[in-house]
Amino acid sequence: MPPPRTRGTGLRHRLAELRGPDVPAKALDARALAALAANPGCRRRAILDGAGVDKARLAGALGSPSGFGQSQFAFMRGNAFEARVKADGGAELLRLARERLDPGAEPSAAASVPDLSASGPQGRAARTALALREATVAGGWTLLDHPMLALEVAGSPAFLEPDAVVVHPDGRWTVVEIKSFPMLDGSADPAKVGAAARQAAVYVLALEEVAARLDPPARVGHRVLLVCPKDFSNLPAASAVDVRKQRAVTRRQLDRLTRIEEIADGLPEGVCFSPDLPAERLTHAVESVPATYTPECLSACELAFHCRDRSRADGAVTTLGRPVRAELGGLTTVGDVLAAARGERGDPDDPAVAALRRAARLRAEALDGRADAVGGAAVCR
Repeated sequence: MPPPRTRGTGLRHRLAELRGPDVPAKALDARALAALAANPGCRRRAILDGAGVDKARLAGALGSPSGFGQSQFAFMRGNAFEARVKADGGAELLRLARERLDPGAEPSAAASVPDLSASGPQGRAARTALALREATVAGGWTLLDHPMLALEVAGSPAFLEPDAVVVHPDGRWTVVEIKSFPMLDGSADPAKVGAAARQAAVYVLALEEVAARLDPPARVGHRVLLVCPKDFSNLPAASAVDVRKQRAVTRRQLDRLTRIEEIADGLPEGVCFSPDLPAERLTHAVESVPATYTPECLSACELAFHCRDRSRADGAVTTLGRPVRAELGGLTTVGDVLAAARGERGDPDDPAVAALRRAARLRAEALDGRADAVGGAAVCR
């Protein structure tokens, strides 16, 4: 049995107690941080990610194994495409960067590709910062292949590894995202592009922290280079994606994460999220933190199946999606919605209640008309 949580201890120690005794923290990555930004109201995900809980193991222990993740085939295909894009010293990647982001610059005939190897993530992050500084001073094109960036999250560093960072001849830094989904006729699936933009925005924030330490500070581009297969081939195509909106949303959410101690303070004494606990106790611990489930969670969070089942059992309208939830105002459950439509509950002056009652009247009239038509046809026969 884990020891009870002690008030007044430091945040890092408190999060370790929530994670469980001797349970190593699962490092946050850009995908997890982007998912937090996509659903900033979910306190459950905020505390679990802040504490470094392995949500995939947690979902399995709760009896709702995660279906979230990338297949082995997709993983191998993505690696093969990335290797092709970066072949020959990244010549094709740098050509795409110049074409889409810096057409007035000189061609990248003699680009530099520095060695970023070092011991441990801290060493790699330091080596990356040094390479960025040297490339900015030197001018010319530089490609950093899988650099390591550090971003402070909830008081501790999260180490992030973008696919690449390009340094332009004018000293500007650009994040590169390489994805295996296709770009058909110059455009890709908007949902997948949005997910890639949110992930790239996390890298932009981390890169800005490195840039701010230089004198003078370096410039980080607000447009990232998204590279995907062209049509149904394995040839690369690229698009410049503006991530200023995603960056601002992610920054706000990270600022909220620095107040994660407030969420921890509101938990009952002795709460622990260790996957080794009995399922009943673990369920009680997870349910002690409110969640904000939406259908989008299915593609972004390992606990989505568990939260969906609970949300459906509670009749929460969030299971119908954010647009529907926004239209219903203060009606938070399906029961409330049906009662308002029947005229049993709700303020008639509330626009949502008035719309529901009008829709109910129209439905009743349509069903009555259909019944009359069916009855008349029976009489004719």
